[in-house]
Amino acid sequence: KSRQPQQTNKQTNERTTMAKKSRSQRRKKGDELETLNEGKNRVEVLDENHTIADSWTTDFSSYGDDSDNYDDDDDNNIDMDDLLKNGVRDQDQAEAAAANRDLVLQEVVASTMDEFAQEKRTAKREARLKKLFKGLSHYATGPNSFEIVASHQNQLRMACLFSLRTGSPSEQYAACRCLEILSVVFGADHEDWVESIGKYLERSVQVATRAPLVRVAALRAWAMAVFICADGDGHTSEKLMDFCESVAQETFRNEPTPVALRAAALDSWTLLASTIEDFFLAGQDEAQIGRGLVMLNMLKDCLDSGSVELRSAAGECLSLIHEARLNLGCDTEESENVTERKYQRGSWENSSWEEVMDEVKQRISELSVESGRSLSKKKRKEQRATFRDFVSTIVDDESPEEVVSFRNGAQLTLSTWREIVQLNFVRHCLQSGFQIQLLTNVTLQMIFSADGRVINASGGLSQLEKRLYMSKGSEAAKEAHIDLTRRRDKRENIKNHFLTADGEDI
Repeated sequence: KSRQPQQTNKQTNERTTMAKKSRSQRRKKGDELETLNEGKNRVEVLDENHTIADSWTTDFSSYGDDSDNYDDDDDNNIDMDDLLKNGVRDQDQAEAAAANRDLVLQEVVASTMDEFAQEKRTAKREARLKKLFKGLSHYATGPNSFEIVASHQNQLRMACLFSLRTGSPSEQYAACRCLEILSVVFGADHEDWVESIGKYLERSVQVATRAPLVRVAALRAWAMAVFICADGDGHTSEKLMDFCESVAQETFRNEPTPVALRAAALDSWTLLASTIEDFFLAGQDEAQIGRGLVMLNMLKDCLDSGSVELRSAAGECLSLIHEARLNLGCDTEESENVTERKYQRGSWENSSWEEVMDEVKQRISELSVESGRSLSKKKRKEQRATFRDFVSTIVDDESPEEVVSFRNGAQLTLSTWREIVQLNFVRHCLQSGFQIQLLTNVTLQMIFSADGRVINASGGLSQLEKRLYMSKGSEAAKEAHIDLTRRRDKRENIKNHFLTADGEDI
């Protein structure tokens, strides 16, 4: 009895000596439920400038177990750089370079799949996915590499879907980018691949709490899979185009749609629209109306948006629709007569959309010369350059032109918006691996009507010729320097002319 009060006093002293929480850390009654509800509706955040390219500077040494299997030093890049500069060389050298790339790809895939789901750290899983993206874009460049990736197709898909379901926003983004580039590697006629990932990517786009950039990456991955791998019946493409039209609206599933997601929806819709015939895109008869014509009013409203990305996506979509409309009135695809293209059956005159297109032409012309301070200098420059191309097609009815130059001197010229839209989408997916993939990927060569033997032919200058004609010490560089100095001195003399003039010629 005498000890019990002493114990009680001791416990009381311990409670009084404990540090009190600050007022901001104290939780009021009933706040626990509100906190849980907020957690359910909290939108994940990912920097809008985040990109998969950031992974190429990732320090893998801190992860220990699998960093030794992938050594990204100069030795692994020798054959790829030489292929980009000189094209396909002798047969023995080409086979040795391909074998080296296959070996690196095998190591990358094996290290990525090694107990991926058992890894608890999201940062390490993200690093593996980023490493996989670089391996696929730079080293999956031949039939043997396709067999390597195809043999691990199920494991790669499960790993990406696992990260998409449980990972952090940056890990989810990396998983979507890997799924996107896997579609390019697999190539055409892989409808089973589209079906295996489509429903999961669709769900990621629909969830409003996902980071907007993750939803964008998921939608682009789904569009790339349908564009490259789907069969030719068009059912899958039509379904995705309907979905993109819903996402491109200001509200989607009773929630405001992020601007970046709307721009991605328009880009994806434009990509798939580039695969359908001109009449089904911009034509009209008693039975049906072209899909592009239904989109005109929404695209016109997107041109008034404050986002440069959304305006550019809408302008590119309008250019594709306008080009398809003009092609309806041309007897041949090679018609270059602007007057003939403008006033034949494919024009907008005397149609229900003539007034809408007049407003579109006026707005695009304004954006091509916009000089307000609402945008940064870099953004204004990009917008002007982009919309000048749109003006040449929509206002002047001229065909576009895009030239892809390779390091070995070869060139690929694209002269339709269909090809340019597809080029921009594929280039965004592959990033720095675009040229090596176009040189070796048969599916991409078929899409852009490129002859692999021509673009791989060695036609570049030798090292000595490059030093003589292209280095800073060459005669051409010296003459350019002298000419620049002369013009600079002339401008200074004109500015200071009033100091030396006698007054008669002022």
